[in-house]
Amino acid sequence: MPCLFGLEGLVSDELKRLDMREVKAENGRVLFSGDQADIARANIGLRCGERVLLAVGSGEAKTFDALFELVRAMNWEDYIPRDGAFPVKGHCLDSALHSVPDCQRIVKKAIVERLKSKYRVDWFKETGAKYQVQFALMRDTAWLYLDTSGAGLHKRGYRQVGNAAPLRETLAAAMVKLARYRGREAVCDPFCGSGTIAIEAALAALNRAPGLNRTFDAKAWRWLDKRVWDAAATEARDREFHGKYDIWGGDIDPACITVARENARKAGVAEHVRFERADAAGFKRDTPNGLIITNPPYGERVMERSEAEDIYRKFGRAVSSLEGWKLYILSSHTEFERTFGKTAVKKRKLYNGMIKCDLFMYY
Repeated sequence: MPCLFGLEGLVSDELKRLDMREVKAENGRVLFSGDQADIARANIGLRCGERVLLAVGSGEAKTFDALFELVRAMNWEDYIPRDGAFPVKGHCLDSALHSVPDCQRIVKKAIVERLKSKYRVDWFKETGAKYQVQFALMRDTAWLYLDTSGAGLHKRGYRQVGNAAPLRETLAAAMVKLARYRGREAVCDPFCGSGTIAIEAALAALNRAPGLNRTFDAKAWRWLDKRVWDAAATEARDREFHGKYDIWGGDIDPACITVARENARKAGVAEHVRFERADAAGFKRDTPNGLIITNPPYGERVMERSEAEDIYRKFGRAVSSLEGWKLYILSSHTEFERTFGKTAVKKRKLYNGMIKCDLFMYY
C-alpha cells in the first residue's frame, strides 16, 4: 500500500485496527497480507493510504533481459482473463534501469508473452475489465502489482470541485488523526478552502468509512468474489457512531464556502459541519477548549511569500489569546514560526503532493 511520506505509521495503525496481518511500514509504503475480503475492507475503510496494490511478485532486475524473464515467470493468468485490459505504469528509483517508458514496454511485452502461452492466442483485444499493472524498481529490485483501487483512495467522491490549491483528502485525514480528534471537542479550520479538513473531521467523528460512496476497479474482477464488497460495506456501517459535533470551517472567499458546503452535502456530513465566510485574522471562539486544524496558504502556489507571512502574522495575533486550545497548522514556509509569533511545541514532516511541509503543533 503506497502512502504519502510521513504517514507510514498512521497507515500501519489503520491496517492493524482492521486486523490485517504482517503489517510492515517502509518509506512511502506499508506492506500487509490478507485475503479477498481484506482487499475490499482495506479499500473501503482506510483513511490515510493512497491505494491498495496486490503484489504479484518481486525480484532482482539489473538488466532489461532480467526484468523480462522475471515478469514473464509470474502467474498473470491467475489474475488477468483473456479479455482483460492490462495497461502498465510505474516508477524507477536508484536502479540501473531508470527509463520508465522502456521498463513499461518490457513489462507489457513479458505479460503478453506469458498470457499468449497460457491462452493460446496471438492477440489481446483488452476490451474487458481493467487490471492496472504497476511496477516499482527500487535499488535494482522490481516489484509487480495489480492496482485494486483504480482512482486513488484520496478521491472519496465528494470533492468534484476544489479551490486553487486543494489539500489531498488522505493528508487532511492524517492531520485529524494526528490531532487525536475523537468527536468530543470543537474543531475549527479558519482557512477551510473546499472544506476538506472539516469534512474529514466529520467522517472521523462518525467513524464513517471514507470509501463507502465510491467504486473500485477490483469490483469488476472475475476471480474476486463480489460478495466481499457488500460484506465490507455492511461491516463498516455497523461501526458508525451517531451524535452531534461542533465542526466549523471559515474562509474569506465566499466561493470557497459555496464549494465547501456542496462537498459536505456530497459526503453526507452537511448536518455535522458549519461553513461560513470569515477572515482568519479576526478568528475567535468563546468555548474553553478545542482544536484548530488548518492548512493556510504557503506562498508557493497561490500567493507571494510576503502575503502569506502577513496572513500568518495576523492569524498568530488572533489566536494568541485562546486558552485551552490546541493548534495543528500545516505549512511549507520556512519562516512560519517566526511570522506566526510562536515556536511550535512539536513539528512533524509531511508532504502535500510534492511540497515538503511541517505540521506545527501548539498545545
